[in-house]
Amino acid sequence: MSAPSRFDRGHTDDLMSFLTASPSPYHAVANAAERLEKAGFRQVAETDAWEGGTGGKYVLRGGAIVAWYVPEGAAPHTPFRIVGAHTDSPNLRVKPLPDAGAHGWRQVAVEIYGGPLLNSWLDRDLGLSGRLTLRDGSTRLVDVSRPLLRVPQLAIHLDRAVNDGLKLDKQRHLQPVWGLGDVREGDLISFLEEESGLPAGEVTGWDLMTHSVEPPAYLGRDEELVAGPRMDNLLSVHAGAAALAAVASGGAGLPFIPVLAAFDHEENGSQSDTGADGPLLGGVLERSVFARGGSYEDRARAFAGTVCLSSDTGHAVHPNYAERHDPTHHPRVNGGPILKVNVNNRYATDGSGRAVFAAACEKAGVPFQSFVSNNSMPCGTTIGPITAARHGIRTVDIGVAILSMHSARELSGADDPYLLANALTAFLEG
Repeated sequence: MSAPSRFDRGHTDDLMSFLTASPSPYHAVANAAERLEKAGFRQVAETDAWEGGTGGKYVLRGGAIVAWYVPEGAAPHTPFRIVGAHTDSPNLRVKPLPDAGAHGWRQVAVEIYGGPLLNSWLDRDLGLSGRLTLRDGSTRLVDVSRPLLRVPQLAIHLDRAVNDGLKLDKQRHLQPVWGLGDVREGDLISFLEEESGLPAGEVTGWDLMTHSVEPPAYLGRDEELVAGPRMDNLLSVHAGAAALAAVASGGAGLPFIPVLAAFDHEENGSQSDTGADGPLLGGVLERSVFARGGSYEDRARAFAGTVCLSSDTGHAVHPNYAERHDPTHHPRVNGGPILKVNVNNRYATDGSGRAVFAAACEKAGVPFQSFVSNNSMPCGTTIGPITAARHGIRTVDIGVAILSMHSARELSGADDPYLLANALTAFLEG
């Protein structure tokens, strides 16, 4: 029998369901919105005039969502408390002319999105998901979560040196197969129209991507670990939505306006209308101030008092590659969320930001750890520095330590998602 966890696994069970139901950023924001709707939030359209009343509201734009809760008595200059995250993950995305093949194999032409561990996509059963755009301009989500595609690896008999170093050509070696026969133009989209119950020729645009169909699972003798896809960074999106819903349910007397901002396109630079380097967050926050009768001065006061926790996954110390980590900073899974620091501003954390996060963790009774990169290794980055620079908002980079980041299937501690959600809740409560 498995050893019991120190914590209730209900949150992690729910995370696993969220991961399975969210194979693309579009599905992720739809699922986050559904959870917030159950907590009393309502969607507002960007094209409508906004009212300044209290309660929970959210905006959807493509693969991004910004949700906020205005408590009773909130003044126009009331600062925001923001949990920032991203909805996208590295994967293989379908090209505009998707139907390809050779030598009797039918294939799907794909492009590499972000920085995936390419070998993790080999010999893995893949589904297809994303967004279809119809002739009238409306969109339809599509999710084929059964073995549909596969990127077959070359047999060792035809590459005897493969175990001395696998080198994959992104153009030639990553195109998945999905059947036999002659290549037929329009075949893939026709198949997806049938899957979606749409008339032939109805789809005129698409944003499609592959995903592993193997479901998330507890791992290990004592089930202390969770293996699953897209934890970078749907783990944070799920925790942020849970925290915002929890805070809104007891929202009387909140000193801040709590916000969840989950962006698309972090994995390729955030420069889009749904990315952190776009105008979405700033526009929503400003409109919230103005809808409550505020002026530009109120907007400036609100932003000056605002703090954002940029929550993204980070690197747990790897038992087989410990030399790649800083020798004095070894974050461990199930050790609580990590505070991410880089003095060259690859992360936005400074000393005052550390104090904010430490206070939230202390309030929640949650331990936290510190992460810093080995000086000899380049450091990744997040939406944190972008948010701080674009909006003039104090930002702190945090997250959960995992292994196999950017793999088709990543590995986290089973308790850390719950600990992160509790820390985020305490932060949003102020």
